[in-house]
Amino acid sequence: MPVTLMSPDELFKTDMYRHVAIASGTRHVYIAGQVARDADGNPVATDDFAGQVAQAYRNVALALSAAGATFDDVVRLTMYVVDWKPEMATGLDAGMKAVAEELHISLAPITVIGVAALFAPDLMVEIEATAVVD
Repeated sequence: MPVTLMSPDELFKTDMYRHVAIASGTRHVYIAGQVARDADGNPVATDDFAGQVAQAYRNVALALSAAGATFDDVVRLTMYVVDWKPEMATGLDAGMKAVAEELHISLAPITVIGVAALFAPDLMVEIEATAVVD
């Protein structure tokens, strides 16, 4: 496996991600921001933040698979969240946990960025991924 995830003892503890990803593979995979849309472009989980997080993760998994990768190969995730507030972390965690086992999500480093809007008014979250595979 080309990716090792870790959190140094000197950094705060979290069960949502690891602080460091060490990649040794040679092929980089960059996944464009994935949102709560099905294969036909229909909205999924409208007005349900955790549901949108789960669907965006599912779409990231599909994109990774198309590139011959899995969440085990992910070295970084970036989430864009509309009108982010710290109390939204509960919904973020719930959405991730809802699909963690199904998708075998690893706890790669993640950055959450609050934004004013995404490309459609019903969207609450968008997830980008970077993976490294041999």
